[in-house]
Amino acid sequence: MDENSNSEIIIFTDGGCSGNPGPGGWAAVILADGKEIQLSGGAAQTTNNRMELSAAISALENVAGNPCMKNRGISIYSDSQYVKNGITVWIKGWKARGWKTADKKPVKNQDLWQKLDLLANSTGKTVSWKWVKGHAGIKYNELCDTLCGKEIAKFS
Repeated sequence: MDENSNSEIIIFTDGGCSGNPGPGGWAAVILADGKEIQLSGGAAQTTNNRMELSAAISALENVAGNPCMKNRGISIYSDSQYVKNGITVWIKGWKARGWKTADKKPVKNQDLWQKLDLLANSTGKTVSWKWVKGHAGIKYNELCDTLCGKEIAKFS
């Protein structure tokens, strides 16, 4: 058995668009058990925020589908305050108000927020959300940014 098999899983995520809306890409890097798993995808017409959320969702889906990663702590590093604040603070109010914002408007990207909420809370894992400064030389954040760019280029 790998000596790191009970260690925390580290995930970096990023998403972006060329224009907003426009062609978009998302990427995630999962660091677990001495391995680096790279995930990426995109859409021809989307928004920055949908791509940021898609990155986190895809990473958590990958972890949830991997029996070796079951019941381990997870730290997700994102350069998106929207994702970090949304999942840790705003979502409580949205749910209490029936998926309405404080000014009674429907929550944007509700479909993705609900999926992310389900994944983050039903996997038996503790997920902590951390913000990192984008374009600041942080190795895996920069890698995610590069992977996003490659996805966006497929649609441009």
